[in-house]
Amino acid sequence: MPERDANIKAVLRYYDRTESRLGYLYLLHGTKHFGWYEAGDPGWRFSPAMRRMEHQLGRRLGLDAGSRVLDAGCGMGEVARTLATDFTLDVTGIDILDFNLDEARRRSEKSGLADRTRFVECDYHDLSQFADGQFDGAYTMETFVHAADPERVLAEFHRVLRPGGRLVMFEYSRTPEELLDPAARAAFDAVCELGAMPTWHRLNHGDLEGLLESASFKVEAVEDVTARMLPMLRAFALLGRLPYATARRLGKTAKAVNAMSGVEMWKHQDAWRYNIYTAAKKA
Repeated sequence: MPERDANIKAVLRYYDRTESRLGYLYLLHGTKHFGWYEAGDPGWRFSPAMRRMEHQLGRRLGLDAGSRVLDAGCGMGEVARTLATDFTLDVTGIDILDFNLDEARRRSEKSGLADRTRFVECDYHDLSQFADGQFDGAYTMETFVHAADPERVLAEFHRVLRPGGRLVMFEYSRTPEELLDPAARAAFDAVCELGAMPTWHRLNHGDLEGLLESASFKVEAVEDVTARMLPMLRAFALLGRLPYATARRLGKTAKAVNAMSGVEMWKHQDAWRYNIYTAAKKA
């Protein structure tokens, strides 16, 4: 499909930008999701917070040791290795970025986890290389917003999960456009366009629950955990203030997407939420 091909190219451009590559590698050591903060946790301690967020995922999956799990948008495999190590799960990670997959394999080999984590190039719109009911669980960590066709993605998740299989999604929702002031609306549109996140435009608060139900999932819980990740976002906003301001003056905002996103998401917190969706495939 031309639309899906164009979306894949946009996602590739976003993650292949120098800012994205260096920021994710040196600031977050390759991980690409927000952290979980308890009261009093230092906002600048990113790695412990990200591991805590991954533990929230493992608990919500609630699967037995050895269960087979699909990581849809695995990046460099940090989440997969946490689940393999701390929850004894067998994780298959998929991604469309070859440099992410190469690094994920290297890190798993170095960690002695190559037998419990594997990484393959695959677009989550088309999981045809996996059998029906192959997985006991699946998850996304801030990757579903990149989808060109969210209904197709959920249908593929449903197909590859066994009856009763678990789906946990750490994803954003948005305040309806008509309720936002012009500045917040413009900021939201810029974040979605430059970050290659077309599905976020469709996910008003409550909408992903409907998509899951339409895809024959039973939604068990939806948790607004925005407050848990705000300390990390605040740190990103502080780090991004100068690069974003400089890029704007030079007319090069597209070169500082992550800096822009940190600043604008912090400024317009009324425009979005960060949620954990827990669902199961209906038998």
